[in-house]
Order: sequence, then structure tokens, then C-alpha cells
Amino acid sequence: MQQQNHRSGFVNIVGNPNVGKSTLMNRLVGEKLSIITPKSQTTRHRIIGIVNTPEYQVVYSDTPGVLRPNYKLQEQMLNFSLSALEDADVLLYVTDVVEKINKNNEFLAKVQELNLPVLLLINKIDQTTQAELEKMVEMWHELLPKAEIYPISALNNFSIDVVQKRILELLPESPPYFEKDALTDKPARFFVNEIIREKALLLYQKEVPYSIEVVVEEFKEEADIIRIRAIILVERDTQKGIVIGHKGDSLKKLGTMARKDIERFFEKKVFLQLFVKVEKDWRNRENLLKRFGYKLE
Repeated sequence: MQQQNHRSGFVNIVGNPNVGKSTLMNRLVGEKLSIITPKSQTTRHRIIGIVNTPEYQVVYSDTPGVLRPNYKLQEQMLNFSLSALEDADVLLYVTDVVEKINKNNEFLAKVQELNLPVLLLINKIDQTTQAELEKMVEMWHELLPKAEIYPISALNNFSIDVVQKRILELLPESPPYFEKDALTDKPARFFVNEIIREKALLLYQKEVPYSIEVVVEEFKEEADIIRIRAIILVERDTQKGIVIGHKGDSLKKLGTMARKDIERFFEKKVFLQLFVKVEKDWRNRENLLKRFGYKLE
């Protein structure tokens, strides 16, 4: 029987690219669910991480950084971020000490209209001075007068516990939305895709990593090993050459880096095969975006 006064709710994390949303998400969930690289647009999907105790269930949601779309994939990424404003019980709006406050006024205007608890988190406070931070807090207070402001450092785990405590106070009374042993709503294959894509973002330069999509064609879990075959899709032949590299060196390096992380994630030995295929202009093709899970139902 579900105990009385159980609290449950959706805590959605939004903000501009590169402010540390995914680092924060992983801190709050206590697991590395969101991939992290120094490049913007690392997060493409809305990723859910669930924290359970007998008394509560917090459903955290990491979203892509808010940007002005240049192609259909980015339109879908923006839709994920906008949808997070609609179903939140608590909204975490993440900014940092280096970004311009008026960077994305249209999105901010939507946040200003919300009638729900908003926690404004100023991240990376180790990169500024006390005086600068105080100025920033004042400016944000004028922009979002109803928001509660918390200076934090997600990377250094500073004040994350204070934010967590406040989130729990704000959660509505509700039965759990997911099974109590659930960590995420995503299947295992999704995390394999993301880990391979994270390594591609770290390895390749310029436009190449943004043109990559990963499709897991086979995921076979045996007693002592997981066998995975994945296709790396790129948009042009030249990109295929770059991803494979001289005598296959780059692809081999990518495979090794990804395999180690996948083994860590599943705590099991992994046999990983990677292939590269050209799928022209996939980022603008509705049918493919749908297939890759970028369309909101």
C-alpha cells in the first residue's frame, strides 16, 4: 500500500547551451545519465532521471540548450525545451556567471509567465567574485521577481544539497509516476547511442560531431558480455572519411573510448562493433528525425 503524504513531481531543467544543465542533472540524480562535453548542443533529447525514496519520487528532466533553430533537428530540440515549461511542478532555470543575461529573451519571457515554483540557479560561481555575483543576483531578481535564486557550482557540488532540500519541500503530494525502482524512462540502447555520440563530440572538430547520429542495430545481452553493433550516420562522404580516419584509426579510437564507458554504465564486458554510413541531410528529414526519437508525440 502506498504510504500517505507521498510526494512526487516533475522537476525540469532548462536554460541556454553550455550553462551546466547536464552536470547539474547528473549531480541531482547521482548517476551519469546525461552526456557532457564542452560543446554546445551536446544534449539533443529530453532525458529523465528518477530519484526514489519511500517518501518521494523526483522525476528530473534534462533538456537541450535553448537556441534559435537552423534546421529541423534544432526545431525539435527547442520543442523539448518548451515542453518542459508545460509539465513542470518545479522549474530549474540554469544560468551561469559568464553568459549574457538577455541571451534568449523570448524563452525568458515564457518563464516569466509561468505560475509555478521557479528556482533560478546561477552556476559556475567559482569563476566570479562575490561583488560580481551580488550584481548578477540583483539583475536576475528584477527579471524573475518570483524566482528563488541559488548561486551554485554543479561541477564542485557546491550548494546542490540546498537546492535538493528545497525541491523536496516544493514537491506536490502525489503517488509515484514511475515504478519505484526506475532510474529513467529511456531504454538501454538510448544510453549506448548517447555514449558513442559523446565520444564523437570530444574527438571530432567543427561541424562533424553535429552531423552525427548513432543507431544501435543490435544489442544482445549474454551471461557475461553485451554484444553491440552500432551505425554512425553522417551527412556527407567527406565526414565519413573524417570519422573513420587514416586506416580506420579515428573510428578505432572512438570505439575504444565508447566501449570503456558502456562497460562502466552496464557494469559488464562489452563487444562493440561500429560502422559508418552516409545518410544525406538527415537533420532536415522529418521521417528520420521521427525514427531517431526527436519528434514529440
